[in-house]
Amino acid sequence: MQLIQDLRVISHLTLRRVSGNDHASRLDSFYDGQASDYDGFRKRLLTGREELVDSLSIPTGGTWIEMGGGTGAMIERLAIPENERLKDLGRVEIVDLCKPLLNVAQQRIDRNAWNNVHAIEADATTYQPAQKADVVVFSYSLTMIPDWFAAIENAIKMLKPDGLLGVVDFYVSRKHPDEDLAKHGVLTRVGWPAWFGFDNVFPSPDHLPLLRRRLDTVSLTETRAKVPFLPFVRVPVYRFVGRR
Repeated sequence: MQLIQDLRVISHLTLRRVSGNDHASRLDSFYDGQASDYDGFRKRLLTGREELVDSLSIPTGGTWIEMGGGTGAMIERLAIPENERLKDLGRVEIVDLCKPLLNVAQQRIDRNAWNNVHAIEADATTYQPAQKADVVVFSYSLTMIPDWFAAIENAIKMLKPDGLLGVVDFYVSRKHPDEDLAKHGVLTRVGWPAWFGFDNVFPSPDHLPLLRRRLDTVSLTETRAKVPFLPFVRVPVYRFVGRR
C-alpha cells in the first residue's frame, strides 16, 4: 500500500506540470492529487521534524503556530502519549496557503477532536495572529516560500519576548560559510538547488546566516538526510532553534 502511494507521489512530482499565476495557485496545482499521500512519502524524506518538536519548550496555555504547516502532521508529535503536550496548549494554528493540504489538516483535527487546533488559510509573509505566540515553527516550508526572508521577519514579529522560532529544512552552505558552519562542495551547492527547483523548492545558503543574525541561537544541527529510493544519496538538512 505504501509503495503504491509512493509511486503516485513520484508520478505526480515527475510528470505533472505546476501551473498558476501566483504562489497560492501554484501550491494548489502542485499538491492537488497528492495531498492524501503526502505524509507517508515525506515522512522518510523530511527528517528532523520530530526532534524539532521535542526540543521546543512551551508554557501551559501557550500559543504554537506552524507556518506553512500543510497537513498538520507535526502536531501529532505534540499529542503522542509519551510526550503529551497538545492538551495543555491554549491555541495551536496550522497556517498555509495550500487548500488541498489544509483540507487534510482539517480532517486530522476533526478526527482527533483537537479543539484547540485551527487550520488557517493565510500567507506566511503577512499573517499575524490575534495573540502573540510562544513558539513559531517552519517545517520544510521556508524553501517553498518565495519571499522567505519576509516570512522570517513576520514570524519574529508574532513572537512574544523570549519566544522561540524553530526551523527544519533543506539548505546548502555558502561558498565561504562562517567557520562554525558546515561547508558543502560545489556539486552540493549547485546540484541540490537545481534538482529541487523543478518543484519550486529552493534550498538556500542564506537561511542560517539570517536566522543567526536576527535571533539568539538556542540550538543548531547540520546534517544530511536519506532520499527515498536513492540509497546512496544524502541531502543537506539543518535544524535551528532561536530565541527572540
